[in-house]
Amino acid sequence: MPTVLVTGATGFLGQHLVRELVADGATVRGLSRSGSGDAILARLGAIPVRGHLGDAAALNAAATGAEAVFHTAADTNNWGPGDAAQTETNVGGTARLLAAARAAGVTCFVHTSSVSAYSHLVKGTLREDVPQRGAESWINYERTKYASERLVRESGLPFLVFQPSHILGPGDYNNWSNLIRLIDAGKLPGAPPGSGSFADVREIARAQVRAWRQPARDETWLVGGEHATFLALIAEAGRQLGKPTPAKAMPAAALRTYARVLDLLSRITRKRPDLTPVAATFTCKHLSVDSSKAGRELGYRSTPLPELLADTIAWLRAEGLLPAQSMVSTP
Repeated sequence: MPTVLVTGATGFLGQHLVRELVADGATVRGLSRSGSGDAILARLGAIPVRGHLGDAAALNAAATGAEAVFHTAADTNNWGPGDAAQTETNVGGTARLLAAARAAGVTCFVHTSSVSAYSHLVKGTLREDVPQRGAESWINYERTKYASERLVRESGLPFLVFQPSHILGPGDYNNWSNLIRLIDAGKLPGAPPGSGSFADVREIARAQVRAWRQPARDETWLVGGEHATFLALIAEAGRQLGKPTPAKAMPAAALRTYARVLDLLSRITRKRPDLTPVAATFTCKHLSVDSSKAGRELGYRSTPLPELLADTIAWLRAEGLLPAQSMVSTP
């Protein structure tokens, strides 16, 4: 059985990827920072390896003997004071991991990048041949995702790059599940005016394993999903939860202004604001992603949004993160 190393193995995508790799017959080493992370990985059938992206020696040890590295770990911070740490993790950490992979003779580096490598500056539908503008962005996350992807492409290692859009699905503790919980609690302040492409985390994990098992290397795939406005996403979640949702989206100008005010106040309080200028920019953008290459080559599937939300809500209920009494029947 081949041995592979997974970074970010205890994260949202990482756990699904570990499951798929184990089911495929791989011996999976999962990078872990704590005892609780070790326990998660052990339950998934992986071998916990203690270390983090800042520890070059630990990365070298973890990669030794591995045939492939699946790099899903990233810092998704969107608040200015966290930018330096984010750059260190996303760029510095990727550089150290690539060095460890080269030293270990790894034959495939599977890199989870992001649509953010293209940047919010790009208009229209994203396709793999669209020029990336992440290096030009004022948003640090976009700059770091662009830079880390460049490192992978220039590393000399055989690589596979995946560029997910908005990732949704079971296992989400901190991302879109927060929005669902706010809707269920009746505390959602409003609907942002943008739109997105909603990808099924399970399909992304399956596509990565399929790509690794194929002979082709040095390939890139955008992996998105059903396109919908955030207003429509919120309305569908509210329908399934049996909770009212806003009838209209907030004006983009008002949302951006509110975020700038909160950002100024945060410089005095030193506390992270509920809405940052970066988050406002992302939620005002209209993101459209063409995943047809991944569909043709990897059998990647776009899960219908109602189905994807239903699976996510069912998982949240099973985990006790939503009250059972708020469940309503859906057609």
